[in-house]
Amino acid sequence: MPLYKTITVDSHVKVLIWKVEETEAELSKGVVLTPHCQNRVSGMKSELHRRGFLSIRHLLAVEGYVDHDLFYDDVGKPHLKDGRFISITHSHEFTGIILSDSVEVGIDIEMQREKILRIANKYTPLEEYKTVANNDALIRKLTIVWGAKESLYKIYNNPGLSFLHHIDITDFSLSEWETTGAILFKGKSSNYAIKFLEFEGYTCVYAVKD
Repeated sequence: MPLYKTITVDSHVKVLIWKVEETEAELSKGVVLTPHCQNRVSGMKSELHRRGFLSIRHLLAVEGYVDHDLFYDDVGKPHLKDGRFISITHSHEFTGIILSDSVEVGIDIEMQREKILRIANKYTPLEEYKTVANNDALIRKLTIVWGAKESLYKIYNNPGLSFLHHIDITDFSLSEWETTGAILFKGKSSNYAIKFLEFEGYTCVYAVKD
């Protein structure tokens, strides 16, 4: 069972990361999906996506949940029936969840790729990164910023929210492993604590609402 990493953020917040190494058949064992989720899996053309989806159910099981404990609202945001907050992410061979007893949380895992240099101007002002030492560091930093904005978007989950115009990530050092973020949307502001980690060419970012 490749539970890759468990992070106890504090007494109320926990992150669990899975490395998807099993076959689809192995991941299906012991997993009973709701009709809604079974339809979702059946509609996935990619085997990797199906395996990632099933691995999330194993992460839930680590915390004592089954698929029937999870439901999605009208905009696709996941919720737990017992009222705990949850966010879910999957990227290629890694999946993850963050759970919180009392505050809203978001998580994102991204593969570090040079492609991010081509799309960065769509979600962050590039002039902010002129002092970054080299190309590799820039890819790392931009991936963290994307993951942070994605995590905040998952928390807020409001149509019309723009990564570029409404979500701000405070500048940070790669060696600090944390920063803060804010959303200013329709006259309302909210603030978030953000932490990140890197492993095997991937970046995981998670956010906790202040």
